[in-house]
Amino acid sequence: MNLLQRVSVIGALLGLLTAQAATPGGEAGLKNWSQWRGPLATGVAPHANPPLKWSETENVKWKVATPGFGTSTPIIWENKIFIVTAIPTGQKVEAKTPPPAPQENPPPQGQRQRRPGGGGGAPRGEQPTEAYRFTILCLDRATGKTLWQKVAREEVPHEGHHQDHGFASSSPITDGQALISSFGSRGLYCHDLDGNLKWEKDFGDMRTRNGFGEGASPALHGNTVVLPWDHEGEDFVVALDKNSGKELWRVNRDEPTGWSTPLIVEYGGKTQVILNATGKVRSYDLATGKQIWEIGGQTVNAIPTPVTDGETVYVTSGFRGSALYAIKLGKTGDLAGTDAVRWSHNRATPYVPSPLLVDNLIYFVQENRGRLSIWDTKEGKALVDAEQLQGINGIYASPVAAGDRVYVLGREGTCVVLKKGPTLEVLASNRIDDRTDASIALVGNELFIRGHKALYSIAEKR
Repeated sequence: MNLLQRVSVIGALLGLLTAQAATPGGEAGLKNWSQWRGPLATGVAPHANPPLKWSETENVKWKVATPGFGTSTPIIWENKIFIVTAIPTGQKVEAKTPPPAPQENPPPQGQRQRRPGGGGGAPRGEQPTEAYRFTILCLDRATGKTLWQKVAREEVPHEGHHQDHGFASSSPITDGQALISSFGSRGLYCHDLDGNLKWEKDFGDMRTRNGFGEGASPALHGNTVVLPWDHEGEDFVVALDKNSGKELWRVNRDEPTGWSTPLIVEYGGKTQVILNATGKVRSYDLATGKQIWEIGGQTVNAIPTPVTDGETVYVTSGFRGSALYAIKLGKTGDLAGTDAVRWSHNRATPYVPSPLLVDNLIYFVQENRGRLSIWDTKEGKALVDAEQLQGINGIYASPVAAGDRVYVLGREGTCVVLKKGPTLEVLASNRIDDRTDASIALVGNELFIRGHKALYSIAEKR
C-alpha cells in the first residue's frame, strides 16, 4: 500500500466516527464486503487494495461458472463468498393469466392520491412458465469452489421480470454470524455461515409495476433486519429480530413499486432507517418504526440507495426527471422547503445505479448511461458534469472505490478505473468477456466481478 492509499484509508476511518454503527459486523465488517454497497454502505472499501489492470488473461486468480442467473452483488466475509441465483429446472407449466392491477380507492379527505410507478421504458415482463430453484451459494474465496448450496424454495414465479432483470437481484447481507437473503415473494431466509437454516419468513406475493420483478435488498443493524415491501398492493416496511425472525414492527406505506435498499445510519444517539421512494423519502426510528422525517421531490421509480457521510444523507433518482438532495440529519417532520436541504440538483442523475460517496466527493452516472458526474458535497457544486466514459455505454452496476481509485463497470464487461479526485483522470480500462450488471465487490487485494455467466476473482499475482 503506497502513501496516498494509507492517507486515504486513515481519512476514511476518521469519517466512521458517526456512521460506523451502520457497518454489519462492526470493526471486522470494515475488512469485508458484508452488504450490497460495501461495509460503509457508500461503495467504499476502506481496507482494500485491488488491482489496477486485468483482462481474461491477466490478473484473473480464478473464474468459475455460476448456475442459473442473478444480478445481485457477491457478499464476502473472510474466506467465504455468498451469491444468490435462480436456477431453471426445465419443468414447464402453462402460463397463468397475471392478476389485474389493484384498483386504487379514492384517498381519505386531506390525503394525496397514490402515484403509480413508472413503466421503465420496457415491455411488461412475460408470465413465467417454468419452475426455478431459488438458491444460495457459498464459495471458497481462495479457489472459487462451492462450499455449500442451499435451495430456499422451488416454484414457478407468480409474475415475470424486466427484460434485463431476473429473479435473484437482491443482495444478501451478513454480520459474520447470520446470512440474510431475500428472494422477495419467495421468502426471506436466515442461515448461519455454514448454511444451516435458522428461520424463514413469507410475506406473500408482490405485484410489481408492469411485472418488472423485485430487487430491494434487506438491511441489517445489530440484531434488527429491515425489509422494504413497496409494490402495487398493500406496501410496508418491516423490522425483524435477526436471531429469531420475530416481527418487531411493521409500518404501512403509500408508495408504488420500489427497488431501493434501506440505509441505516446512527445520528445523535438515534438509529434511523432511510428509504428512498417515488412518493417521498422517509426516515424511521429503527427501534420503534416511528417516522422521523420525510421529504418529496424524487422522480418516478426511485431506485438508488441513499448514502451518508454521517452528517448529511444524499438521495437521488433519475427516471422521467432528475433529483439529488443533500439532507442534513438531525431534523424531524416534513423537510420540504426547510434548511434541512443543504443543496439540490436536478440534472443528469442516475436511474438504476446508486451513487458512490468517498471523502467529500459524490460520483454518479446519468440515468443508465456512461456519463459520469463528480460533485463536491460540501459546496454542492459540480466538478465533473456528465462526462462520457470511453468504452461504457449502458450501466446498471454502481461505482465503487478503494484507496485512490474509483471503479466504474459498464454492462459489456468494461471497467474504467479513475483516479479519485476532482477531475476525470482515467488510469486504466479493463474488459472481460461477459455481460456485467452486478456491482463490484472489493476485499483485501481482490476485486470480484459477477458476470451473467461466471464469477471472477481479480488479483495481482504475487
